[in-house]
Amino acid sequence: MSTTAADRRALGWLLLAALLVLGAGIGLRDPWPSDEPRFALVAKTMVESGDWLFPRRGSELYPDKPPMLMWLQAASYTLVRDWRVAFLLPSLLAGLGTLVLVWDLARRLWSPRAGLLAAVGVLSALMFSFQFKRAQIDPLVSFEITLACYALARHLLLGPAWRWYWIGCFAAGLGVITKGVGVIALLMLLPYVLARRAGWQGLLHTQGDGWRWAAGLPAFLAAIALWLVPMVGAALWRGEPEYLDYMRNILFDQTARRYAGQVGGHYGKGWWYFIPVLLLHFFPLSLAYGAGARDACAGWRARDGRLAVLLGWCALVFLFFSMAGGKREVYVLPMLPMLSVALAPTLLRIENAAWLRRTGLVAALGFGIAFSAAAAWALSGRWARLQATMLERGLHAGELQPIFLWLAAAGAGFLVWAAVFRARRGVHALLAGLAGFWIVWGVGVAPLANHSVTSAEVMQVVDRIAGPQGEVGMVVWKEQNLLMSPRPLHDFGFRQAPDVQFQRGVDWLRGDPANRWLFARHDAVQTCLDDTRVTLAGFANRWRWVMFQLDAVKPGCRVPPLDGPATVDETDGA
Repeated sequence: MSTTAADRRALGWLLLAALLVLGAGIGLRDPWPSDEPRFALVAKTMVESGDWLFPRRGSELYPDKPPMLMWLQAASYTLVRDWRVAFLLPSLLAGLGTLVLVWDLARRLWSPRAGLLAAVGVLSALMFSFQFKRAQIDPLVSFEITLACYALARHLLLGPAWRWYWIGCFAAGLGVITKGVGVIALLMLLPYVLARRAGWQGLLHTQGDGWRWAAGLPAFLAAIALWLVPMVGAALWRGEPEYLDYMRNILFDQTARRYAGQVGGHYGKGWWYFIPVLLLHFFPLSLAYGAGARDACAGWRARDGRLAVLLGWCALVFLFFSMAGGKREVYVLPMLPMLSVALAPTLLRIENAAWLRRTGLVAALGFGIAFSAAAAWALSGRWARLQATMLERGLHAGELQPIFLWLAAAGAGFLVWAAVFRARRGVHALLAGLAGFWIVWGVGVAPLANHSVTSAEVMQVVDRIAGPQGEVGMVVWKEQNLLMSPRPLHDFGFRQAPDVQFQRGVDWLRGDPANRWLFARHDAVQTCLDDTRVTLAGFANRWRWVMFQLDAVKPGCRVPPLDGPATVDETDGA
């Protein structure tokens, strides 16, 4: 299908809106815990050390995730030379790319207008904007899975297009070396095979092309080999235990253990866990589910292969994650783009439905009233619990009022747009209000909250306490401490038990008691310190951070283990 000037203009306006929504606030905040500082620190270490093959977190190798996101963050820094921009740039580009793919696939399968509506459905979904404004791995792997599904659909539903098929397999492989689960894109082949055998319409039919189908496997493996072959080869060549352990951990332990729920996630959640996620986190696209079910039934009767492949793939992804022992809301994010493409004809049909316009207006009014009332209540001082929580997180009393004023402005934006568009264009009011909220969050709320969420101010204090001649080591530390430190710091392992870190740190202090300091989370080491000789560095993320020298350490004391996980991805407290 050729692209007309009107199509290009529609895409241009869509990308401009996405750039405002997703890009608002880039450069105005630092990485926020728990995951963002971790990935940014690894990327920063890659740039500084020149070793991009084996990611490091301080002195230790970081085996919990493949390095794809960190590579892109490091590459972004080499271009823009600003970490506040570079760490978020891959997510922004992944978001824009995802929208382009959704737009193009839906317009090819249905119509140009359907393509635009499908892309708007993705952009407006609460989970999409929330996740793609963060520097996590999930936005990147969602883009790669979407690219794989797009390419496979170009072949299976619009083909034959063997190059697109091979590109789809290659993109799925890229997803594997990003977060392991990229392979789920290839599940699209299963509903295709079943629907084709059942004689459904609109599907690719080929004869004697077995070698072309089989070539998808080398394409898939080639993408994985881009990282796997040099990593395994270098690990075996070096032969050191830490590299061999890294190879074993990242290849065998992480993915299997995460799927089983032993690392990260919410273990023991029922199969129904993702049902409210699809309803609430995919809102307002979820408003089309009822009408979409009706169209899906009609498509089933008409034996429409497009719906069979797209909805069949979504159902398989839902089943895949529902069966997993570990569950997190973001796991189903890759479903959103293809689900919106499948709902595109429904969105086109109900676009001007009176019930949808009224529902959109009611939702806009509801958001506006909720935000405005909450902000007014907080500004009046009657929301004591919220204020206490924010103060606990390090926000000063003078900073609370501007944050609540920004939230009040977001609520007022919903109400203004509701008054402007009214019931005739209620959906427009809701979409404009949501866009305004994300812009307000990015340029107003996040910069004000930045210092309390990060350790930037604490690490400045650490630098002043140590003085120009001092050396600082860390025990029971967080990635953001090392990332935001204005000076080099010594660490004694990150994954090591607190007592091991503490003992190594104390031994290090003995080498130069007059000039060496240890920096630590106070609650983790308090039992082994004389608090009268401890210097407060500050508060961040609800924790008290302190510095001390050798004279503050109680002789022969052992630090007790921490309650709960302290170093595992996706479980750290923010």
